[in-house]
Amino acid sequence: MTNQQTNQLIPNDFPADPQLSHQRPQSILTRNNVTVSGQGTQPMLFAHGFGCDQNMWRLVTPAFAADYQIVLFDYVGSGKSDLRAYDPERYSRLEGYAQDVLEICEALDLQNVMFVGHSVSSVIGMLAAMQAPQRFERLILVGPSPCYLNDPPDYCGGFEREDILGLMDLMDKNYLGWASFLAPVIMKNEQRPSLSKELEESFCSTDPVIARRFAEATFLSDYRGILADMTVPSLILQCAEDAIAPTEVGHYLHRHLPHSTLKLMQATGHCPHMSHPDETIQLIQDYLSAAHVIRAAQ
Repeated sequence: MTNQQTNQLIPNDFPADPQLSHQRPQSILTRNNVTVSGQGTQPMLFAHGFGCDQNMWRLVTPAFAADYQIVLFDYVGSGKSDLRAYDPERYSRLEGYAQDVLEICEALDLQNVMFVGHSVSSVIGMLAAMQAPQRFERLILVGPSPCYLNDPPDYCGGFEREDILGLMDLMDKNYLGWASFLAPVIMKNEQRPSLSKELEESFCSTDPVIARRFAEATFLSDYRGILADMTVPSLILQCAEDAIAPTEVGHYLHRHLPHSTLKLMQATGHCPHMSHPDETIQLIQDYLSAAHVIRAAQ
């Protein structure tokens, strides 16, 4: 199944209840620019990070297409989603983005989902899995962080609050300058400037007002309190030299997230699915193979 454009208007008054069967499935798939491919039956749902879209997964998804049903989408406000559906109140918190995930799962009737989330989508995936754990089999968290702010003496998120507010002020005053500054910091891998350029262009293609609200929901939030209640097993992929989610965050998550597996990557930067796709694929495949053995033995 691939996304087909429609002229249906999509309401902005989304209900808070995650049981959303009364909504039109095709409207949801159109709204989030959902694409489905692959030869397998078990769904693997890929969720992009802040300022990105589903195209960022293009180097990884082909490796799983033979064995899984590949589901890609854009959050409302990102990529080729339907901007008419953007609701500032709904998307002022990450729970609104988690609702996108749940509505897609409902529209496609996805079960036993392997959820792959990059950066902030790791927390979004956890929020979705907490609301509907029966839909998710595993969470694969790429560069995750439950809180980007330092909280001494026990937590190093990587940023002081003043740093984040300064970046948001730059977004307000000079959005293009903000994108040009932040993209290479996030991507790292200076020897491959095309990667930073692609990320910068992705930032610049997003509506600045929507990006600003998403940034606030992402970087000023603190979801450490939900970790202990997670029941869905997870893989944490922690990059080296990650300016957005430092190594300490990966270890913190592993200590506080039940049923988690931590893998420290050789990949540098915050986007290993773009800069180091082979290592990313291999670690995910190894984890899923081990999970398959465990499931077969039960």
